[in-house]
Formats: sequence, structure tokens, C-alpha cells
Amino acid sequence: MREVFHQSLDDVQARIVEMAELVTDAIDKATRAFASSDVGLAEEVIENDSLIDERAVVLDELAIEILARQQPVARDLRTVVTALRVSASLERMGDMAEHIAQLARYRFPERAIPKGLKTTFTAMGEQDVEIARKLTELLRSEDLRLADEIRNLDDDIDELHAKVFEKVLSDNWKGEAGATVDATLASRYHERFADHAVSVAKKVVYLATGDWTADGDAAAPEAI
Repeated sequence: MREVFHQSLDDVQARIVEMAELVTDAIDKATRAFASSDVGLAEEVIENDSLIDERAVVLDELAIEILARQQPVARDLRTVVTALRVSASLERMGDMAEHIAQLARYRFPERAIPKGLKTTFTAMGEQDVEIARKLTELLRSEDLRLADEIRNLDDDIDELHAKVFEKVLSDNWKGEAGATVDATLASRYHERFADHAVSVAKKVVYLATGDWTADGDAAAPEAI
């Protein structure tokens, strides 16, 4: 029975990593579609979001079954509870990627990125993809140094997010109402994607240490 139990925990781990890989692929394609108005890539992201949702449901069902049948304790209990919370955050990260892709599709054949913000959004997209890759590796390896790197990248994205708002609120902004809406929504989606990654990273730190403040953050864990 213990062998079956540990196989189930290994399955949970593998499914979390699989979800993270799907999310990484989604944000990579979504940000490239947004930058280049590639409607084919955008459609692919939108269509494949259901795969991430399905993986989240299967993972949650597996975790709940383990809780009900095995009644895990200590580290094993943290693993299962963390899996339930991480799957929710990963599913929302997939949604953020889908929203970015939807903006690209909606504006096709025009560019979704408003004039004057291409460099900023290109940087935001690259940072989100890097965060997703680091998060996948963190979930695979529990190398907690990656959690610090993810937080640092999130700080960079926050700065870029602020620059977008400074731009659209400045007297020099000449964009029409639609361009202003696109810019603010896209910036928010990029920023929230990174925020959810930080939330997942905190949960992995908790899983590894049993301490919400082990990463130096004395605040309560972020709600998701």
C-alpha cells in the first residue's frame, strides 16, 4: 500500500510539471502571436487552453482521492494540498495566456500592440516566458534558488507594467480608445501571469520547508 501511495504522489508531481510545461508553451505562443499578429498561433493557444483546464481537473481529482483514501500527514500532506493550490494557479496562468492570444486574434490583421509600446511589450513577453520556464524547473527540481529568480523577474515585469500606464496616461499619448484599452488589458494580463507564478513559487517553498516565511517574506501567503 505504501508503494502505491508513493506512486500516486509521484503521479501528482509529474502532472504538475506537465501542466507547467503546457502553460509555458501557451505563454510563449501567446506573446509571439501578440507581438507579430500571428492569428494561427493565437488560435492554437485559445484552442489548447481546454487541455490545461482538463489537466487541472484530473490533478485535483487525484489529489482529492489521495486525501480521502490515504489520509497523508506531514510532508505528504503538504504535497497533496500544495498540488491542489498550484493547479489552480497554473490554470489561471493558462487563462492569462489565452487572454493575450484573444487580443491578438481580435485585432487581426492589425497589430495588437499599440504604436510606441512594442519594445515594452516585447520585454514583458520575454520575461513572462522566462518566468514560466523557471517555474517549470522549480516544480520539477524544488531548487529554491529559482523562487528568488522568479520574484526578481516579477519585479521587472511590475516596472514594465507601470511604464505602460505612464505611457497611456501621458499627454503625449495619441492612441485611440481601442488602443488604450488593448494596452492596459494586455499589460495587466502579462503582470498577472507573473503574479501567479510568484504565488506558485511561494507554495513550492512552503512544500520544501513547511514555512510560509522561509523565503524572507513575512507576509501571509498570497490568496489565489
